[in-house]
Amino acid sequence: MKTNFSIVPKLLKKDPALARRIVSAFAAQQKSLLVDRVLHPATTNELSLIYFRLTPLCNLRCVMCGQRGDKGVLKGAFAANESKKIVPLEDYKRLVDQIKHKKPVVYLWGGEPFLYPDLFPLVDYMMENGLTVSVNTNGTFLEKYAKEIVERKWHALFVSLDGFEETNDRIRGEGSYRRVIDGFAAINREKERQGSHYPYMGVVSTVNNLNYKDLYRLAEATREFKLAWHIYNLGTYTNDAIIAEHREFMKRELDTDIACLPGYATGYNEGINGQELYDILTRIHAMDTDHPIITVPALKPEKIELYYGKLDELVRKRCSVPWSQANVDYNGDVHFCADYNDYPLGNIREKPFFEIYNGERAQRFRLALKNAKDGIFPGCIRCYQNMLCGQRVKGF
Repeated sequence: MKTNFSIVPKLLKKDPALARRIVSAFAAQQKSLLVDRVLHPATTNELSLIYFRLTPLCNLRCVMCGQRGDKGVLKGAFAANESKKIVPLEDYKRLVDQIKHKKPVVYLWGGEPFLYPDLFPLVDYMMENGLTVSVNTNGTFLEKYAKEIVERKWHALFVSLDGFEETNDRIRGEGSYRRVIDGFAAINREKERQGSHYPYMGVVSTVNNLNYKDLYRLAEATREFKLAWHIYNLGTYTNDAIIAEHREFMKRELDTDIACLPGYATGYNEGINGQELYDILTRIHAMDTDHPIITVPALKPEKIELYYGKLDELVRKRCSVPWSQANVDYNGDVHFCADYNDYPLGNIREKPFFEIYNGERAQRFRLALKNAKDGIFPGCIRCYQNMLCGQRVKGF
């Protein structure tokens, strides 16, 4: 199966400048794994990717979501109260001024980023300062804002779809599939009307036991969407034993408790037939499409059932994320892990970014990770960032 680097050849033909930025980000990530992590493990000069979780609010309730799903840790009155803490635009502008010389790829997400009140002026400011900006969205606001998105030439949209209509709506909420499709159509109409190839649009599908048998039908439907990629994310899953081990480790090594990991003990990995899923993905990869098909992580066929059935089995090790990436939470806290924000490094409203990024807490985290067994923490075995930025375990 292909890796996420397979986007680059097709993008190179359409948009060489953007392709060079993506290649540069990939190269920095590989350097951080092979060089920085080894030679100066406590600090780093790389910043290839920075995530911004702009808001805890979302208009959907996707069942497997670690934030707002069945076992999500960020919903209801708690999320509403947390939304009062969101970082204002002026603080984000100050941060952009601090990081722009590194020219990182920016990934805006949430919650649902379209619920951040200053999304458009924030993206404008980032792009004016030379940053490559991608927005991860559930797609339900695309039709409403299609004209503005295309006029502003946003670089990329990552849109979540988890199956054909009835399957997707079972997971994400009634009517969500149709709103995404209408959003794609509106964006494509505006691109044609305005004579623009921006934004590039791609679908991200999270594989679970509710949708895996329906993925081929979704792949067939996406032929009409004029996509730039389709990513099949095998999913972030955990269980009670891993949570207990991770909790003990984080308390011992970093003197912190955990709250986020239990949100991924959903059980939506259970009962997936690995061979059947592999056969479906093989058929999808063999399709004649105008966009790359990517599976994260790309695994050998006999390993897929193990991925879902034995959650303590290593697939990727030696996570390199803290040597090349950072995440800024909706309240301004900086941390390394997108989904596990239990160990804040500092807050952008209180300190300059690079004082935080290479500060005492950041150094402690990097050293703890490097010295951990197999170079990852116990709870990170199925972490999506580790699937992207870890080292492939032999045999997988």
